[in-house]
Amino acid sequence: MTILDRLTVFANPTATLRRAIKLSDCGKPAKAFPLMAIAARAGIVDAEYRVARCYLEGSGVPPSRVEGTHWLRRAASHGNADAQALLAALCVSGLATAEGDGQRSESERLFEQDLSGEPDFVTAFDLATKAAESGSATGQAVLGYILTSGPESMRDPDAAHRWYERSAAAGCAEGCLGFALSLARRGGPTERARVADEVRHAADAGLLTATYLLAILTEHGLGVTADRGAAARLYLAAAEKGLPSAQFRMGLALIDGSLVDQDPTAGEVWMRRSALGGNIEAAYLLGDRYVKRRPPDFAEAANWYRRAAEAGHQSAARAIASLYLTGNGVAKDDKEGTRWLRVAANSGNQGAQVDLANLVLGGAGEPDDPIRIAEWFEAAASSGDLIAAFNLGLCFAKGVGVVQDEGQAAQWLRRAADGVAEAQYMYARILQDGRGVAADAEQSRVWFAEAADGGVLDAQVALAEMLLNGHGGVQSSKAAIQLFERAAADGHAGAMFALGALHSSGVGLPIDQTAAQKWFAAAAECGHGHAQLMLGRFLSKGLGGERNPLAGRLWLQRAAAHGIQEAVDELAEFG
Repeated sequence: MTILDRLTVFANPTATLRRAIKLSDCGKPAKAFPLMAIAARAGIVDAEYRVARCYLEGSGVPPSRVEGTHWLRRAASHGNADAQALLAALCVSGLATAEGDGQRSESERLFEQDLSGEPDFVTAFDLATKAAESGSATGQAVLGYILTSGPESMRDPDAAHRWYERSAAAGCAEGCLGFALSLARRGGPTERARVADEVRHAADAGLLTATYLLAILTEHGLGVTADRGAAARLYLAAAEKGLPSAQFRMGLALIDGSLVDQDPTAGEVWMRRSALGGNIEAAYLLGDRYVKRRPPDFAEAANWYRRAAEAGHQSAARAIASLYLTGNGVAKDDKEGTRWLRVAANSGNQGAQVDLANLVLGGAGEPDDPIRIAEWFEAAASSGDLIAAFNLGLCFAKGVGVVQDEGQAAQWLRRAADGVAEAQYMYARILQDGRGVAADAEQSRVWFAEAADGGVLDAQVALAEMLLNGHGGVQSSKAAIQLFERAAADGHAGAMFALGALHSSGVGLPIDQTAAQKWFAAAAECGHGHAQLMLGRFLSKGLGGERNPLAGRLWLQRAAAHGIQEAVDELAEFG
Protein backbone atom coordinates (compact mmCIF):
# COMPACT_ATOMS: atom_id res chain seq x y z
CA MET A 1 0.00 0.00 0.00
CA THR A 2 1.05 3.58 -0.61
CA ILE A 3 1.24 6.07 2.29
CA LEU A 4 -2.09 7.50 1.10
CA ASP A 5 -3.66 4.05 1.15
CA ARG A 6 -2.35 3.39 4.70
CA LEU A 7 -3.79 6.69 5.90
CA THR A 8 -7.10 5.89 4.17
CA VAL A 9 -7.40 2.69 6.21
CA PHE A 10 -7.59 4.78 9.37
CA ALA A 11 -10.15 7.12 7.84
CA ASN A 12 -13.87 6.32 7.74
CA PRO A 13 -14.91 3.30 5.63
CA THR A 14 -16.68 5.48 3.08
CA ALA A 15 -13.41 7.26 2.28
CA THR A 16 -11.69 3.88 2.08
CA LEU A 17 -14.24 2.70 -0.49
CA ARG A 18 -13.88 5.90 -2.53
CA ARG A 19 -10.12 5.35 -2.68
CA ALA A 20 -10.65 1.72 -3.69
CA ILE A 21 -13.03 2.72 -6.50
CA LYS A 22 -10.54 5.28 -7.78
CA LEU A 23 -7.75 2.67 -7.85
CA SER A 24 -10.02 0.20 -9.61
CA ASP A 25 -11.02 2.78 -12.22
CA CYS A 26 -7.32 3.44 -12.84
CA GLY A 27 -6.75 -0.22 -13.68
CA LYS A 28 -5.22 -1.24 -10.34
CA PRO A 29 -7.59 -3.94 -9.06
CA ALA A 30 -4.97 -5.68 -6.91
CA LYS A 31 -4.38 -2.46 -4.95
CA ALA A 32 -8.08 -1.64 -4.83
CA PHE A 33 -9.30 -4.95 -3.45
CA PRO A 34 -7.81 -4.78 0.09
CA LEU A 35 -9.42 -1.37 0.57
CA MET A 36 -12.76 -2.63 -0.73
CA ALA A 37 -12.57 -5.58 1.66
CA ILE A 38 -11.97 -3.22 4.62
CA ALA A 39 -15.03 -1.17 3.66
CA ALA A 40 -17.09 -4.35 3.14
CA ARG A 41 -16.19 -5.71 6.57
CA ALA A 42 -17.23 -2.37 8.01
CA GLY A 43 -20.72 -3.02 6.62
CA ILE A 44 -20.83 -0.68 3.64
CA VAL A 45 -23.33 -2.39 1.32
CA ASP A 46 -21.84 -1.11 -1.95
CA ALA A 47 -18.46 -2.42 -0.84
CA GLU A 48 -19.95 -5.83 -0.07
CA TYR A 49 -21.35 -5.97 -3.60
CA ARG A 50 -18.07 -4.85 -5.16
CA VAL A 51 -16.07 -7.41 -3.17
CA ALA A 52 -18.49 -10.10 -4.36
CA ARG A 53 -17.92 -9.05 -7.98
CA CYS A 54 -14.15 -9.10 -7.46
CA TYR A 55 -14.29 -12.70 -6.21
CA LEU A 56 -16.65 -13.81 -8.98
CA GLU A 57 -14.57 -12.14 -11.72
CA GLY A 58 -11.13 -12.78 -10.22
CA SER A 59 -10.41 -9.04 -10.23
CA GLY A 60 -7.56 -8.22 -7.81
CA VAL A 61 -8.07 -11.51 -5.97
CA PRO A 62 -8.11 -15.22 -6.95
CA PRO A 63 -11.59 -16.14 -8.24
CA SER A 64 -13.85 -17.89 -5.73
CA ARG A 65 -17.54 -18.46 -6.37
CA VAL A 66 -17.96 -19.58 -2.76
CA GLU A 67 -16.58 -16.29 -1.40
CA GLY A 68 -18.33 -14.27 -4.11
CA THR A 69 -21.69 -15.83 -3.25
CA HIS A 70 -21.06 -15.18 0.46
CA TRP A 71 -20.53 -11.46 -0.11
CA LEU A 72 -23.45 -11.27 -2.55
CA ARG A 73 -25.73 -12.70 0.13
CA ARG A 74 -24.53 -10.08 2.60
CA ALA A 75 -25.11 -7.24 0.16
CA ALA A 76 -28.47 -8.66 -0.95
CA SER A 77 -29.66 -9.02 2.65
CA HIS A 78 -28.78 -5.36 3.17
CA GLY A 79 -31.03 -4.38 0.27
CA ASN A 80 -28.55 -3.94 -2.60
CA ALA A 81 -30.67 -4.45 -5.72
CA ASP A 82 -27.70 -5.22 -7.96
CA ALA A 83 -26.56 -7.92 -5.54
CA GLN A 84 -30.07 -9.34 -5.38
CA ALA A 85 -30.27 -9.48 -9.18
CA LEU A 86 -26.88 -11.12 -9.61
CA LEU A 87 -27.50 -13.63 -6.81
CA ALA A 88 -30.88 -14.46 -8.37
CA ALA A 89 -29.13 -15.16 -11.69
CA LEU A 90 -26.64 -17.45 -9.93
CA CYS A 91 -29.49 -19.30 -8.20
CA VAL A 92 -31.29 -19.80 -11.52
CA SER A 93 -28.18 -21.33 -13.10
CA GLY A 94 -27.37 -23.49 -10.07
CA LEU A 95 -24.12 -21.60 -9.46
CA ALA A 96 -24.97 -20.06 -6.08
CA THR A 97 -23.00 -22.08 -3.57
CA ALA A 98 -24.68 -23.05 -0.30
CA GLU A 99 -24.10 -20.80 2.68
CA GLY A 100 -22.02 -22.41 5.41
CA ASP A 101 -22.58 -22.50 9.14
CA GLY A 102 -20.86 -19.16 9.68
CA GLN A 103 -18.01 -20.72 11.64
CA ARG A 104 -15.45 -20.83 8.82
CA SER A 105 -12.92 -18.13 8.30
CA GLU A 106 -12.58 -16.16 5.07
CA SER A 107 -9.35 -18.03 4.24
CA GLU A 108 -11.10 -21.38 4.73
CA ARG A 109 -13.91 -20.37 2.36
CA LEU A 110 -11.38 -19.40 -0.30
CA PHE A 111 -10.24 -22.99 -0.71
CA GLU A 112 -13.67 -24.59 -0.92
CA GLN A 113 -14.63 -26.15 -4.25
CA ASP A 114 -16.85 -24.11 -6.57
CA LEU A 115 -19.37 -26.88 -7.17
CA SER A 116 -22.46 -26.39 -9.31
CA GLY A 117 -25.82 -27.53 -8.00
CA GLU A 118 -29.47 -27.63 -8.99
CA PRO A 119 -31.27 -24.39 -9.87
CA ASP A 120 -32.98 -22.76 -6.88
CA PHE A 121 -35.94 -20.98 -8.47
CA VAL A 122 -37.69 -20.25 -5.17
CA THR A 123 -34.79 -18.22 -3.79
CA ALA A 124 -34.15 -16.71 -7.22
CA PHE A 125 -37.78 -15.57 -7.52
CA ASP A 126 -37.69 -13.87 -4.13
CA LEU A 127 -34.40 -12.09 -4.86
CA ALA A 128 -35.34 -11.12 -8.42
CA THR A 129 -38.70 -9.74 -7.26
CA LYS A 130 -37.02 -7.53 -4.67
CA ALA A 131 -34.45 -6.32 -7.19
CA ALA A 132 -37.06 -5.71 -9.89
CA GLU A 133 -39.35 -3.77 -7.60
CA SER A 134 -36.36 -1.66 -6.51
CA GLY A 135 -35.82 -0.66 -10.14
CA SER A 136 -32.95 -2.99 -11.11
CA ALA A 137 -33.19 -3.54 -14.86
CA THR A 138 -31.11 -6.70 -14.52
CA GLY A 139 -33.39 -7.94 -11.75
CA GLN A 140 -36.41 -7.26 -13.98
CA ALA A 141 -34.81 -9.32 -16.78
CA VAL A 142 -34.04 -12.20 -14.40
CA LEU A 143 -37.58 -12.10 -13.03
CA GLY A 144 -38.93 -12.16 -16.59
CA TYR A 145 -36.84 -15.24 -17.30
CA ILE A 146 -38.10 -17.04 -14.18
CA LEU A 147 -41.71 -16.22 -15.05
CA THR A 148 -41.10 -17.53 -18.57
CA SER A 149 -38.87 -20.57 -18.09
CA GLY A 150 -39.04 -21.45 -14.39
CA PRO A 151 -41.12 -24.25 -12.85
CA GLU A 152 -44.64 -24.51 -14.25
CA SER A 153 -46.16 -23.24 -11.00
CA MET A 154 -44.18 -19.99 -11.31
CA ARG A 155 -44.84 -19.26 -14.96
CA ASP A 156 -46.81 -16.17 -15.92
CA PRO A 157 -46.13 -15.09 -19.53
CA ASP A 158 -48.07 -11.84 -19.22
CA ALA A 159 -46.19 -10.74 -16.11
CA ALA A 160 -42.91 -11.83 -17.70
CA HIS A 161 -43.68 -9.71 -20.76
CA ARG A 162 -44.28 -6.63 -18.59
CA TRP A 163 -41.03 -7.07 -16.64
CA TYR A 164 -39.05 -7.67 -19.81
CA GLU A 165 -40.54 -4.52 -21.33
CA ARG A 166 -39.53 -2.43 -18.29
CA SER A 167 -36.03 -3.92 -18.33
CA ALA A 168 -35.64 -3.26 -22.06
CA ALA A 169 -36.86 0.32 -21.64
CA ALA A 170 -34.09 0.81 -19.07
CA GLY A 171 -31.52 -0.33 -21.64
CA CYS A 172 -30.67 -3.75 -20.14
CA ALA A 173 -29.30 -6.04 -22.88
CA GLU A 174 -30.80 -9.16 -21.30
CA GLY A 175 -34.10 -7.33 -20.96
CA CYS A 176 -34.05 -6.36 -24.64
CA LEU A 177 -33.40 -9.95 -25.66
CA GLY A 178 -36.08 -11.33 -23.33
CA PHE A 179 -38.58 -8.73 -24.55
CA ALA A 180 -37.78 -9.61 -28.17
CA LEU A 181 -38.40 -13.30 -27.55
CA SER A 182 -41.62 -12.54 -25.68
CA LEU A 183 -42.79 -10.34 -28.56
CA ALA A 184 -41.98 -13.09 -31.03
CA ARG A 185 -44.08 -15.58 -29.07
CA ARG A 186 -47.01 -13.18 -28.72
CA GLY A 187 -47.02 -10.91 -31.73
CA GLY A 188 -46.52 -13.10 -34.78
CA PRO A 189 -45.32 -11.73 -38.15
CA THR A 190 -46.60 -8.20 -37.49
CA GLU A 191 -44.10 -7.72 -34.67
CA ARG A 192 -41.04 -8.95 -36.56
CA ALA A 193 -39.53 -5.51 -37.14
CA ARG A 194 -39.89 -4.64 -33.46
CA VAL A 195 -38.41 -7.99 -32.45
CA ALA A 196 -35.44 -7.35 -34.71
CA ASP A 197 -34.94 -3.88 -33.21
CA GLU A 198 -34.86 -5.25 -29.66
CA VAL A 199 -32.47 -8.03 -30.66
CA ARG A 200 -30.24 -5.43 -32.32
CA HIS A 201 -30.17 -3.34 -29.13
CA ALA A 202 -29.06 -6.40 -27.17
CA ALA A 203 -26.44 -7.27 -29.80
CA ASP A 204 -25.10 -3.71 -29.83
CA ALA A 205 -24.68 -3.99 -26.06
CA GLY A 206 -22.39 -6.99 -26.59
CA LEU A 207 -24.74 -9.87 -25.80
CA LEU A 208 -23.41 -12.73 -27.93
CA THR A 209 -26.65 -14.70 -27.97
CA ALA A 210 -28.36 -11.62 -29.37
CA THR A 211 -25.69 -11.25 -32.05
CA TYR A 212 -26.31 -14.87 -33.06
CA LEU A 213 -30.09 -14.38 -33.16
CA LEU A 214 -29.69 -11.19 -35.19
CA ALA A 215 -27.62 -13.21 -37.66
CA ILE A 216 -30.47 -15.71 -37.98
CA LEU A 217 -33.00 -12.93 -38.55
CA THR A 218 -30.72 -11.32 -41.13
CA GLU A 219 -30.06 -14.59 -42.92
CA HIS A 220 -33.78 -15.33 -43.31
CA GLY A 221 -35.09 -11.78 -43.68
CA LEU A 222 -37.25 -11.84 -40.54
CA GLY A 223 -38.01 -8.28 -39.51
CA VAL A 224 -34.98 -7.02 -41.44
CA THR A 225 -33.87 -7.09 -45.05
CA ALA A 226 -32.38 -10.46 -45.90
CA ASP A 227 -28.62 -10.12 -46.34
CA ARG A 228 -26.56 -13.30 -46.37
CA GLY A 229 -23.26 -11.45 -46.32
CA ALA A 230 -24.29 -9.40 -43.26
CA ALA A 231 -25.56 -12.57 -41.60
CA ALA A 232 -22.21 -14.24 -42.16
CA ARG A 233 -20.39 -11.29 -40.59
CA LEU A 234 -22.65 -11.45 -37.55
CA TYR A 235 -22.14 -15.21 -37.18
CA LEU A 236 -18.40 -14.68 -37.48
CA ALA A 237 -18.41 -11.91 -34.85
CA ALA A 238 -20.18 -14.16 -32.34
CA ALA A 239 -18.06 -17.15 -33.31
CA GLU A 240 -14.79 -15.27 -32.80
CA LYS A 241 -15.95 -14.32 -29.30
CA GLY A 242 -16.49 -17.97 -28.45
CA LEU A 243 -20.23 -18.65 -28.87
CA PRO A 244 -20.46 -22.38 -29.78
CA SER A 245 -23.78 -22.07 -31.64
CA ALA A 246 -22.34 -19.33 -33.87
CA GLN A 247 -19.18 -21.37 -34.41
CA PHE A 248 -21.35 -24.29 -35.49
CA ARG A 249 -23.34 -22.17 -37.97
CA MET A 250 -20.14 -20.61 -39.32
CA GLY A 251 -18.69 -24.07 -39.77
CA LEU A 252 -21.75 -25.22 -41.70
CA ALA A 253 -21.69 -22.11 -43.88
CA LEU A 254 -18.06 -22.72 -44.85
CA ILE A 255 -18.62 -26.43 -45.44
CA ASP A 256 -21.69 -26.05 -47.68
CA GLY A 257 -20.96 -22.57 -49.07
CA SER A 258 -24.43 -21.34 -48.15
CA LEU A 259 -23.38 -17.90 -46.85
CA VAL A 260 -19.72 -17.55 -47.81
CA ASP A 261 -17.30 -19.06 -50.28
CA GLN A 262 -17.01 -22.77 -49.65
CA ASP A 263 -13.99 -23.79 -47.57
CA PRO A 264 -14.54 -27.21 -45.92
CA THR A 265 -11.18 -27.14 -44.14
CA ALA A 266 -11.92 -23.83 -42.41
CA GLY A 267 -15.45 -25.03 -41.77
CA GLU A 268 -14.19 -28.09 -39.90
CA VAL A 269 -11.95 -25.86 -37.77
CA TRP A 270 -15.00 -23.87 -36.65
CA MET A 271 -17.01 -27.05 -36.19
CA ARG A 272 -14.25 -28.47 -34.01
CA ARG A 273 -14.14 -25.30 -31.88
CA SER A 274 -17.90 -25.48 -31.48
CA ALA A 275 -17.78 -29.13 -30.44
CA LEU A 276 -15.01 -28.48 -27.93
CA GLY A 277 -17.15 -25.65 -26.58
CA GLY A 278 -19.97 -28.09 -25.84
CA ASN A 279 -22.11 -28.06 -28.99
CA ILE A 280 -23.06 -31.73 -29.30
CA GLU A 281 -24.56 -31.39 -32.77
CA ALA A 282 -21.19 -30.15 -34.02
CA ALA A 283 -19.46 -33.14 -32.41
CA TYR A 284 -21.95 -35.51 -34.06
CA LEU A 285 -21.57 -33.94 -37.51
CA LEU A 286 -17.78 -34.07 -37.21
CA GLY A 287 -18.08 -37.79 -36.53
CA ASP A 288 -20.26 -38.14 -39.62
CA ARG A 289 -17.76 -36.25 -41.77
CA TYR A 290 -14.91 -38.54 -40.70
CA VAL A 291 -17.03 -41.62 -41.45
CA LYS A 292 -17.92 -40.34 -44.93
CA ARG A 293 -14.36 -39.45 -45.90
CA ARG A 294 -12.58 -41.57 -48.47
CA PRO A 295 -10.98 -43.47 -46.91
CA PRO A 296 -13.02 -43.20 -43.71
CA ASP A 297 -11.28 -42.26 -40.47
CA PHE A 298 -13.30 -44.35 -38.03
CA ALA A 299 -10.97 -43.75 -35.09
CA GLU A 300 -11.42 -39.96 -35.28
CA ALA A 301 -15.14 -40.41 -35.90
CA ALA A 302 -15.39 -42.52 -32.75
CA ASN A 303 -13.84 -39.74 -30.66
CA TRP A 304 -16.44 -37.19 -31.80
CA TYR A 305 -19.38 -39.60 -31.67
CA ARG A 306 -18.41 -40.54 -28.11
CA ARG A 307 -18.17 -36.88 -27.06
CA ALA A 308 -21.65 -36.18 -28.44
CA ALA A 309 -23.11 -39.42 -27.09
CA GLU A 310 -21.79 -38.78 -23.58
CA ALA A 311 -23.56 -35.40 -23.70
CA GLY A 312 -26.86 -37.06 -24.60
CA HIS A 313 -27.00 -37.03 -28.42
CA GLN A 314 -29.24 -39.97 -29.45
CA SER A 315 -27.96 -40.43 -32.98
CA ALA A 316 -24.35 -40.21 -31.80
CA ALA A 317 -25.02 -42.96 -29.25
CA ARG A 318 -26.38 -45.16 -32.03
CA ALA A 319 -23.39 -44.30 -34.25
CA ILE A 320 -20.76 -45.15 -31.60
CA ALA A 321 -22.69 -48.35 -30.90
CA SER A 322 -22.33 -49.31 -34.56
CA LEU A 323 -18.57 -48.73 -34.45
CA TYR A 324 -18.18 -50.96 -31.38
CA LEU A 325 -20.36 -53.70 -32.88
CA THR A 326 -18.37 -53.70 -36.14
CA GLY A 327 -14.92 -52.96 -34.69
CA ASN A 328 -14.40 -49.90 -36.90
CA GLY A 329 -12.11 -47.32 -35.28
CA VAL A 330 -12.35 -49.05 -31.90
CA ALA A 331 -11.73 -52.54 -30.59
CA LYS A 332 -14.76 -54.71 -31.37
CA ASP A 333 -16.82 -54.91 -28.18
CA ASP A 334 -20.35 -56.30 -28.48
CA LYS A 335 -21.12 -55.53 -24.85
CA GLU A 336 -20.12 -51.87 -25.16
CA GLY A 337 -21.89 -51.56 -28.51
CA THR A 338 -25.08 -52.99 -27.05
CA ARG A 339 -24.78 -50.65 -24.05
CA TRP A 340 -24.61 -47.57 -26.29
CA LEU A 341 -27.43 -48.91 -28.43
CA ARG A 342 -29.51 -49.28 -25.28
CA VAL A 343 -28.66 -45.69 -24.27
CA ALA A 344 -29.89 -44.41 -27.64
CA ALA A 345 -32.96 -46.63 -27.57
CA ASN A 346 -33.89 -45.57 -24.03
CA SER A 347 -33.68 -41.95 -25.22
CA GLY A 348 -36.32 -42.65 -27.86
CA ASN A 349 -34.17 -43.17 -30.97
CA GLN A 350 -36.35 -45.48 -33.07
CA GLY A 351 -33.48 -46.63 -35.27
CA ALA A 352 -31.59 -47.75 -32.16
CA GLN A 353 -34.71 -49.49 -30.86
CA VAL A 354 -34.95 -51.47 -34.10
CA ASP A 355 -31.21 -52.24 -34.03
CA LEU A 356 -31.47 -53.45 -30.45
CA ALA A 357 -34.50 -55.56 -31.35
CA ASN A 358 -32.48 -57.22 -34.12
CA LEU A 359 -29.65 -57.94 -31.67
CA VAL A 360 -32.13 -59.46 -29.24
CA LEU A 361 -33.52 -61.67 -32.00
CA GLY A 362 -29.95 -62.83 -32.57
CA GLY A 363 -29.61 -63.81 -28.90
CA ALA A 364 -27.77 -60.71 -27.63
CA GLY A 365 -28.80 -58.17 -25.01
CA GLU A 366 -30.07 -58.43 -21.46
CA PRO A 367 -33.07 -60.41 -20.17
CA ASP A 368 -35.24 -57.30 -19.82
CA ASP A 369 -34.48 -55.97 -23.30
CA PRO A 370 -37.25 -57.81 -25.20
CA ILE A 371 -39.95 -56.52 -22.82
CA ARG A 372 -38.56 -52.99 -22.96
CA ILE A 373 -38.42 -53.09 -26.77
CA ALA A 374 -42.04 -54.18 -27.05
CA GLU A 375 -43.07 -51.44 -24.63
CA TRP A 376 -41.25 -48.79 -26.69
CA PHE A 377 -42.95 -49.89 -29.89
CA GLU A 378 -46.38 -50.20 -28.27
CA ALA A 379 -46.22 -46.71 -26.75
CA ALA A 380 -45.20 -45.13 -30.06
CA ALA A 381 -47.61 -47.25 -32.10
CA SER A 382 -50.53 -46.31 -29.85
CA SER A 383 -49.73 -42.66 -30.61
CA GLY A 384 -50.07 -43.29 -34.33
CA ASP A 385 -46.46 -43.99 -35.31
CA LEU A 386 -46.71 -46.38 -38.27
CA ILE A 387 -43.06 -47.48 -38.13
CA ALA A 388 -43.54 -48.43 -34.48
CA ALA A 389 -46.76 -50.27 -35.39
CA PHE A 390 -44.79 -52.27 -37.97
CA ASN A 391 -42.11 -53.16 -35.43
CA LEU A 392 -44.72 -54.07 -32.81
CA GLY A 393 -46.34 -56.35 -35.37
CA LEU A 394 -43.00 -58.10 -35.84
CA CYS A 395 -42.66 -58.44 -32.03
CA PHE A 396 -46.03 -60.25 -31.89
CA ALA A 397 -45.16 -62.35 -34.93
CA LYS A 398 -41.88 -63.53 -33.38
CA GLY A 399 -42.73 -63.36 -29.67
CA VAL A 400 -40.19 -60.68 -28.81
CA GLY A 401 -41.06 -59.21 -25.39
CA VAL A 402 -44.69 -60.36 -25.75
CA VAL A 403 -46.53 -63.65 -26.07
CA GLN A 404 -46.45 -64.70 -29.71
CA ASP A 405 -49.83 -63.83 -31.19
CA GLU A 406 -50.41 -63.96 -34.94
CA GLY A 407 -53.76 -62.21 -34.62
CA GLN A 408 -52.14 -59.23 -32.88
CA ALA A 409 -49.31 -59.33 -35.42
CA ALA A 410 -51.84 -59.09 -38.25
CA GLN A 411 -53.68 -56.23 -36.52
CA TRP A 412 -50.58 -54.07 -36.03
CA LEU A 413 -49.15 -54.85 -39.46
CA ARG A 414 -52.46 -53.90 -41.04
CA ARG A 415 -52.32 -50.56 -39.21
CA ALA A 416 -48.74 -49.97 -40.34
CA ALA A 417 -49.63 -50.95 -43.91
CA ASP A 418 -51.38 -47.59 -44.31
CA GLY A 419 -47.96 -46.01 -44.83
CA VAL A 420 -45.11 -48.53 -44.53
CA ALA A 421 -44.24 -50.55 -47.64
CA GLU A 422 -42.54 -53.37 -45.70
CA ALA A 423 -45.68 -53.70 -43.56
CA GLN A 424 -47.79 -53.95 -46.73
CA TYR A 425 -45.61 -56.85 -47.87
CA MET A 426 -45.73 -58.60 -44.47
CA TYR A 427 -49.50 -58.17 -44.23
CA ALA A 428 -49.92 -59.54 -47.75
CA ARG A 429 -47.96 -62.64 -46.69
CA ILE A 430 -50.21 -63.05 -43.65
CA LEU A 431 -53.32 -62.86 -45.87
CA GLN A 432 -51.77 -65.27 -48.35
CA ASP A 433 -50.94 -67.84 -45.65
CA GLY A 434 -53.99 -67.25 -43.44
CA ARG A 435 -51.91 -66.64 -40.28
CA GLY A 436 -53.96 -64.90 -37.58
CA VAL A 437 -56.64 -63.96 -40.12
CA ALA A 438 -58.70 -65.79 -42.73
CA ALA A 439 -56.74 -66.46 -45.93
CA ASP A 440 -57.70 -64.00 -48.68
CA ALA A 441 -55.79 -64.32 -51.96
CA GLU A 442 -57.56 -61.36 -53.55
CA GLN A 443 -56.63 -58.93 -50.73
CA SER A 444 -53.17 -60.46 -50.52
CA ARG A 445 -52.63 -59.59 -54.16
CA VAL A 446 -53.84 -56.01 -53.56
CA TRP A 447 -51.34 -55.51 -50.73
CA PHE A 448 -48.49 -57.12 -52.68
CA ALA A 449 -49.22 -54.57 -55.44
CA GLU A 450 -49.11 -51.69 -52.92
CA ALA A 451 -45.77 -52.89 -51.53
CA ALA A 452 -44.37 -53.46 -55.02
CA ASP A 453 -45.24 -49.87 -55.96
CA GLY A 454 -43.40 -48.85 -52.77
CA GLY A 455 -40.21 -50.48 -54.04
CA VAL A 456 -40.20 -53.73 -52.05
CA LEU A 457 -38.46 -56.25 -54.32
CA ASP A 458 -39.87 -59.31 -52.55
CA ALA A 459 -43.35 -57.87 -53.11
CA GLN A 460 -42.68 -57.43 -56.85
CA VAL A 461 -41.67 -61.09 -57.07
CA ALA A 462 -44.62 -62.30 -54.95
CA LEU A 463 -47.04 -60.28 -57.11
CA ALA A 464 -45.41 -61.66 -60.26
CA GLU A 465 -45.95 -65.21 -58.99
CA MET A 466 -49.66 -64.48 -58.36
CA LEU A 467 -50.03 -62.92 -61.81
CA LEU A 468 -48.33 -65.92 -63.34
CA ASN A 469 -50.54 -68.52 -61.68
CA GLY A 470 -53.71 -66.39 -61.52
CA HIS A 471 -54.14 -66.58 -57.76
CA GLY A 472 -56.28 -63.78 -56.34
CA GLY A 473 -57.19 -62.28 -59.72
CA VAL A 474 -56.61 -62.29 -63.47
CA GLN A 475 -53.70 -64.35 -64.85
CA SER A 476 -51.15 -62.36 -66.87
CA SER A 477 -47.84 -63.92 -67.89
CA LYS A 478 -46.78 -60.70 -69.60
CA ALA A 479 -47.25 -58.55 -66.48
CA ALA A 480 -45.57 -61.23 -64.36
CA ILE A 481 -42.51 -61.36 -66.62
CA GLN A 482 -42.21 -57.55 -66.56
CA LEU A 483 -42.17 -57.62 -62.75
CA PHE A 484 -39.63 -60.46 -62.68
CA GLU A 485 -37.36 -58.54 -65.06
CA ARG A 486 -37.68 -55.34 -63.00
CA ALA A 487 -36.79 -57.13 -59.77
CA ALA A 488 -33.95 -59.04 -61.44
CA ALA A 489 -32.47 -55.78 -62.73
CA ASP A 490 -32.41 -54.61 -59.10
CA GLY A 491 -30.53 -57.73 -58.01
CA HIS A 492 -33.29 -60.05 -56.76
CA ALA A 493 -31.95 -63.61 -57.04
CA GLY A 494 -35.42 -65.18 -56.84
CA ALA A 495 -36.58 -63.12 -59.84
CA MET A 496 -33.48 -64.21 -61.80
CA PHE A 497 -34.23 -67.86 -60.99
CA ALA A 498 -37.87 -67.43 -62.06
CA LEU A 499 -36.80 -65.98 -65.43
CA GLY A 500 -34.45 -68.91 -65.91
CA ALA A 501 -37.27 -71.35 -65.16
CA LEU A 502 -39.66 -69.56 -67.56
CA HIS A 503 -37.12 -69.53 -70.41
CA SER A 504 -36.36 -73.19 -69.77
CA SER A 505 -39.99 -74.36 -69.60
CA GLY A 506 -41.46 -72.06 -72.23
CA VAL A 507 -44.16 -70.73 -69.87
CA GLY A 508 -45.06 -67.25 -71.10
CA LEU A 509 -41.82 -67.11 -73.12
CA PRO A 510 -40.33 -69.03 -76.03
CA ILE A 511 -38.07 -71.86 -74.89
CA ASP A 512 -34.50 -70.53 -74.81
CA GLN A 513 -32.07 -72.70 -72.85
CA THR A 514 -29.17 -70.30 -73.44
CA ALA A 515 -31.16 -67.47 -71.84
CA ALA A 516 -32.25 -69.87 -69.10
CA GLN A 517 -28.63 -70.75 -68.28
CA LYS A 518 -27.72 -67.05 -68.21
CA TRP A 519 -30.42 -66.30 -65.61
CA PHE A 520 -29.61 -69.42 -63.56
CA ALA A 521 -25.95 -68.34 -63.51
CA ALA A 522 -26.86 -64.81 -62.38
CA ALA A 523 -29.01 -66.16 -59.53
CA ALA A 524 -26.41 -68.79 -58.62
CA GLU A 525 -23.73 -66.12 -58.25
CA CYS A 526 -26.07 -64.39 -55.78
CA GLY A 527 -26.16 -67.54 -53.64
CA HIS A 528 -29.54 -68.93 -54.74
CA GLY A 529 -29.38 -72.67 -53.92
CA HIS A 530 -31.86 -73.99 -56.49
CA ALA A 531 -30.30 -71.78 -59.19
CA GLN A 532 -26.96 -73.41 -58.32
CA LEU A 533 -28.62 -76.83 -58.75
CA MET A 534 -30.03 -75.88 -62.16
CA LEU A 535 -26.77 -74.33 -63.33
CA GLY A 536 -24.94 -77.48 -62.25
CA ARG A 537 -27.33 -79.58 -64.35
CA PHE A 538 -27.10 -77.29 -67.37
CA LEU A 539 -23.29 -77.25 -67.34
CA SER A 540 -22.98 -80.97 -66.65
CA LYS A 541 -25.30 -81.87 -69.52
CA GLY A 542 -24.63 -78.97 -71.89
CA LEU A 543 -28.27 -77.93 -71.94
CA GLY A 544 -27.62 -74.25 -72.56
CA GLY A 545 -24.25 -74.32 -74.29
CA GLU A 546 -21.01 -76.27 -74.11
CA ARG A 547 -20.87 -79.18 -71.68
CA ASN A 548 -18.59 -78.51 -68.68
CA PRO A 549 -18.80 -81.34 -66.12
CA LEU A 550 -16.11 -79.90 -63.83
CA ALA A 551 -17.88 -76.55 -63.46
CA GLY A 552 -21.20 -78.36 -63.20
CA ARG A 553 -19.90 -80.50 -60.32
CA LEU A 554 -18.69 -77.38 -58.46
CA TRP A 555 -22.12 -75.75 -58.71
CA LEU A 556 -23.85 -78.95 -57.59
CA GLN A 557 -21.54 -79.04 -54.57
CA ARG A 558 -22.57 -75.48 -53.69
CA ALA A 559 -26.24 -76.45 -54.02
CA ALA A 560 -25.65 -79.51 -51.83
CA ALA A 561 -24.13 -77.21 -49.19
CA HIS A 562 -27.57 -75.56 -49.00
CA GLY A 563 -29.05 -78.94 -48.07
CA ILE A 564 -30.70 -79.58 -51.45
CA GLN A 565 -31.07 -83.38 -51.67
CA GLU A 566 -31.38 -83.43 -55.49
CA ALA A 567 -27.88 -81.94 -55.70
CA VAL A 568 -26.56 -84.58 -53.31
CA ASP A 569 -28.13 -87.34 -55.43
CA GLU A 570 -26.75 -85.96 -58.70
CA LEU A 571 -23.26 -85.64 -57.22
CA ALA A 572 -23.42 -89.30 -56.29
CA GLU A 573 -23.93 -90.11 -59.98
CA PHE A 574 -20.55 -88.52 -60.71
CA GLY A 575 -18.96 -91.29 -58.69
